[in-house]
Amino acid sequence: MIGICAIASYLPSSCIDNLEQARRFGESADFIHSKIGALKLPVVDPSLEPSDAAALALKSLCEKSGLVLGDIDALVVVTQNPDGVGLPHTSAILHKKLGMNSRVAAFDVSLGCSGYVYGLSILRGVMEQAGLKNGVLITVDLYSRVVNREDRITSLLFGDAATATWLGVDAEWGFGRPLLETDGTGCDSLYVDSNHKLCMNGRQVFNFAAIRVPHQINRYLQYRELQQEDIDLYCLHQGSVAIINAISRRYPKVTDRFIQDMWHTGNSVSSSIPLLLEKYVIGKNLNRVLICGFGVGLSWATNVIERGS
Repeated sequence: MIGICAIASYLPSSCIDNLEQARRFGESADFIHSKIGALKLPVVDPSLEPSDAAALALKSLCEKSGLVLGDIDALVVVTQNPDGVGLPHTSAILHKKLGMNSRVAAFDVSLGCSGYVYGLSILRGVMEQAGLKNGVLITVDLYSRVVNREDRITSLLFGDAATATWLGVDAEWGFGRPLLETDGTGCDSLYVDSNHKLCMNGRQVFNFAAIRVPHQINRYLQYRELQQEDIDLYCLHQGSVAIINAISRRYPKVTDRFIQDMWHTGNSVSSSIPLLLEKYVIGKNLNRVLICGFGVGLSWATNVIERGS
């Protein structure tokens, strides 16, 4: 069964001090700690393209795991902030920069915060149907390219990151069928305007996450005939600390199993879940971890990764 073999990441060394930003917007340190949850926001150098950040994450994955670049059969890039204007696709640009051979299947998936959960199943499906052995799922959304630094909410929230996940045979972590949902009537809750700047209705996004996400998690647990306590960790998209708190309060028996960790990354969009898995799950003595991504679209997705499944 194809599953997760390893995960690596790239985080820019340059960061914005979010407490300093908060003071500029007239917000208190308590607002950052209790509502946003990000003390530092990584920001890539303006000269760095998404494909460059993706290449750094993939190189880190190869160094960390022993994966050989020439053994990769499929390369999928999850991004809504591609190189240039999105044509050609970022995965093709990355393929060229890394000097990969022509037998590699490479394509992009235009999804945001739910993209990692979607991407795992998309890539595995392609690999199983085409008989491929090694695939890499890249997440890279560099929101610093579209954030308006005069906008209080988005400027305080989003950080840049890229991750690379190796999917292969005989993997330590497997996963089954996901739950995938969309509400296109909320597409104007988070979008880039004609000036190429990010616009977000924070209240709409918060209400969506606080209501729809627990409902989907509950449906997933029922479908799998699992109890809340059967999940060792809940690794949700790190939209904000307020959103994670609102969701985790619905699960009083296991509230402490919901990971909160965006203090030095901010909301890294499609990269937030793999960053958590890299830090808290891969290589750790756990058996069952729930992952759930939600946001732009509106789109949300849930699955469980299991050791040895």
